[in-house]
Parts: sequence; structure tokens; C-alpha cells
Amino acid sequence: MPAPPEEHFTPEDLVALAQETMAAAKFPQLATLDGDQPRLRPVSPVKTVGFVVHVANLKSYHKTQEIAANPKVELGYLAPNHDQVRITARAEVEADAAIISAIWESNPLLRKYLGSADNPELLIYRMAPQRVRFMREWALHYHDIPQSAWTS
Repeated sequence: MPAPPEEHFTPEDLVALAQETMAAAKFPQLATLDGDQPRLRPVSPVKTVGFVVHVANLKSYHKTQEIAANPKVELGYLAPNHDQVRITARAEVEADAAIISAIWESNPLLRKYLGSADNPELLIYRMAPQRVRFMREWALHYHDIPQSAWTS
């Protein structure tokens, strides 16, 4: 079976398609490394601006140790139509009190389960993109999202 013809997109189209894919997928998969063993799990972003994704975590979770040992991660979004977005990132603990407060105020589940924004178990990771790619369903070719769009 021959490969489908390659589609060509403007940078603006790529950004829109990638963000639509992320919205449709809702829950990305987060890949980390546990020593030399890859680990993959669904996560629930608590804030997304452009392609910068914030994910809440608990210090007692195993992925906390994995990210501390190797902060290189990847988020994979797969929409129901099989379009994909992959965000290769560096996981950084969010330190900006205003961002943490805004996330806390906008997220009833965090408030319900953790009680207060200063709960010592709470960590918010900011996934700082290093590369963002989009692939149309079965296209077999990724398109890089321009770096200028990562935080817009």
C-alpha cells in the first residue's frame, strides 16, 4: 500500500490543527524514564497556554522521582480522529506563586482533594517545550510546530 500524499500546511494552520487535537484529546499520555525503563501514564493538565502544559502531581507519586532523576519528558495527545500532537519537553517545578494560585482557584478537584494550595504534597510541573509536532491521522509524517507559537 503506498503512503498517503504528504499534506502541506501553513504555520498558522499547523498551530490551529495541533491545538484542536489537544482540545479533542483532553488527557495526554506522559512518558518518563524510570532508570532505563520507559513509563507512560495518562495525566490531566491543569493549565495549557499555547503548547506549555502544566500538570499537577503529588510528591509521593513515583513519577516525581523519575522526573527528578531525568526531567526530559514527552506528552502525547491522540484525538478521536487519530490526529496526534507530541510535545517533547523539560518538566520544571512551577515556582511562580501567581500561576500556582490561579491554577488552584480554577481547579475544584485540587481544592477538594488537597485542601489548600500550600499542601506540601502538591507539585505543579510546567512542561517547557523543546519540540512540538503534529501528525494527521495515518499521514506517517510529523510537522514541526514553529517555536514562535509554543507560548502564544
